[in-house]
Order: sequence, then C-alpha cells, then structure tokens
Amino acid sequence: MTIDHTHDAAALSWVASANDPATDFPLQNLPFCSFRRAGTLEPWRVGVGIGDQILDLSAWGIADLNALMARPSSERRALRHRLFETLKAGAPEVGLVPQAQAEFTLPCRIGDYTDFYTGIHHARAVGRLFRPDNPLLPNYQWVPIGYHGRSSSIVVSGTALRRPKGQVKPPDADAPVFKASARIDCELELGLFVGPGNALGEPFGIDEADEHAFGLTLLNDWSARDIQPWEYQPLGPFLAKNFGTTISPWIVTMEALAPFRIPFTRPADDPQPLPYLDSPAHRANAAFDIELEVWFKTPAMAEPARISRSNLRHAYWSLAQMLTHHASNGCNLQPGDLLGTGTISGPAPDEAGSLLELTLGGKQPITLPGGEQRTFMLDGDQLGLRAFAEKPGFRRIGFGPCDGVITPAS
Repeated sequence: MTIDHTHDAAALSWVASANDPATDFPLQNLPFCSFRRAGTLEPWRVGVGIGDQILDLSAWGIADLNALMARPSSERRALRHRLFETLKAGAPEVGLVPQAQAEFTLPCRIGDYTDFYTGIHHARAVGRLFRPDNPLLPNYQWVPIGYHGRSSSIVVSGTALRRPKGQVKPPDADAPVFKASARIDCELELGLFVGPGNALGEPFGIDEADEHAFGLTLLNDWSARDIQPWEYQPLGPFLAKNFGTTISPWIVTMEALAPFRIPFTRPADDPQPLPYLDSPAHRANAAFDIELEVWFKTPAMAEPARISRSNLRHAYWSLAQMLTHHASNGCNLQPGDLLGTGTISGPAPDEAGSLLELTLGGKQPITLPGGEQRTFMLDGDQLGLRAFAEKPGFRRIGFGPCDGVITPAS
C-alpha cells in the first residue's frame, strides 16, 4: 500500500464536519458501511462515511459491498481516488444522509469467521490464570493460533446481547451445572475483512497477502469466562464464545491506513517466523500503529469511562501472516470473510484488553467513576471499543463505534 494524494493532511472537504480534527471520518478515511434511513423499510445501501454524513453509493452503481471487496486492489484504489475528488473542497456538492438519521446493519455478508490469538501479552496473562506452570504453550511462537467462530451470531454495534447459559463446573463441585454465565467479558480486537479470495487448493505467498486484505473493523468477541474453562479442552471455545460477536458498522480500508504501517519485528531471542510467513518486505512495514480503547458504562453512570488502552503494534502475528497462514493449506478465503485478531493487550496492566486480565481473573475489581466496582459485566452494563490511528503530518483516522449492552438471560 502506497501513500498518495488521498492522504494529504491539508486536503479539506466541502462537508464541514469532515474537517473537524476530532472526527473519525475525515476526507482521508472514507470507510464503507451498509445503511438505510432510520424508521424505513428501504433496501440496505452501501455507503461511505464522511464527517457525520454518509454518501450513498447506489447512484454509483455499487449495491453489493462483497462484490466490491472481490475487485483487485488497483480498482479499489481507483474508487478511493474518485470518492476523494467527489468529496474534497471545491467539488460540486451532492446529497448526503446524516448518520444520525440512519440505521446500520453488518457492512457485508460474512460467510465465515475465524478468530486468531495474536496478542501475546493476553495469551501470557490468560495462560497464567488457566495454566500457572505453563502459561504460553510451545506452539504459540511458531504458528498463528486460531479457531473457526460462528458467523451467524456476529451483530452490528448497538445490538443488545442476552446473557448466555452453559455448563459451568465450580472448582469444588463434582459435576457441572447448566446456568446463566456470571462472568461475561469483552475482548478488544480488530477484525480483518478479506478482499479478493483464493481458489480452493491455491495458497498465496506472504508478499501477496495485501492483495487479499480489504479493510479493518473494531471487533468485540464476547466471552463467558465461567463456561470456557470447562468446555475448551480439547477442541477449544464453543458456547463461551458463539453467543455473540459485535463489530463496528464501518470498514476502514487498508488504503486509508497506509500511513500508519510500521516495521514488523520480533525479539531477537524469540523464534523467527518460518519462511512462508516471512520476507524482507513483510518485515519492513507489515505492522500497524493503531490505538485501541475499552470504555465501560453502568446504568448509574452518565457517561462511559475508559478502562483500558492498547495498540495493534503489540500483536505477535501480523495481519498478513494471519491471511497467509489461513490459506497456506489451500483453504479458500472468500470476499467478506472475517478474521479476528484475538485480544490485543499491551505489556502494562492498564493495557489489558479484557476484564479477565484487568481484574486478575475476577480477584481484583476495577473501580469506576462514582465508586462502583466490577469484575465482570452485570445486566444493563454497556461496553464500547474505540480505535484510531494518528501520526504527525497525517489526519487522524477513526473506526466508529463498537458498542454492546448485556441483558438478562432468557
């Protein structure tokens, strides 16, 4: 991905709100969504975010975001250039839809969902809770760990989720019981949407991975931490995860994030990636500097409070490695498939991307403004993720909301 005139920080839009330094969606971002006017039964339409408005792409002949995702990166860049020229200051103004008057659905059809485990600080912290003598399994530093999730329960930001039920086995009990989870947790992640896919049986190389990456969205892979320990061995999470995954309605394209690429490095004493997951070009710019935040709000709080902040640079495996490894056995990725990064925690205690880590497994509650304490989420609690990339000389690029509320079990 190259930096070009669409990243010029001095470029302004005729949409006044897009020129606000605090906006998530300046002219240099142009994220995609699927929307319609609130309170109507209009068909869902593909839109582009600009400030606090949406540009409807139906007049452009774009009615299917998955079809757009399938196009080569050269065509997607050409569309970005056309959007930029349409919305920049001095261009003729066209009709827009205020975001406040719109409702959103999932941005595209998600055929398959895979959740990776690329946050090594999260892996170590959780490993210490579950396996104190062996927190980081020996394969972690050699292979990008992942499992297939449930795409049918992926929901858009703002969707309420019922507290799930499942088998829970207390440490001092002889048998498990079926009950509502008492340890609902968040996971601070980004989701990578696949662009052009690959044919079944046809893997691709690490330096081809960018061609298969369309864009990123915020992702909260909700977790029931009391269900998970009993069920996850030997095959991995099941009911503890598949009751709901929340994503932002917006997809920030890889082209918009080009200025925020940074070198991908490993500690010299760690195992280095195997050749199929490594190259000089990959090491030069495969990581990303994207700030990630967790915000919490109880029913008694007037405003949410930030409880954690991390960064995608802490990921142990890159987005390109996730894609390349996923297809390395010939698995056919398809446009609109979603790959979660796994929880991205940093090395410091306040950079933890889950309540499980922040509360040391529920042993040390966090104290919120107003004095309320939480270990895990109670009914009515809301949790939101935020993300943005910023760098001197470039406009701040945001990801929009990724919010959810937990409601009582059925």
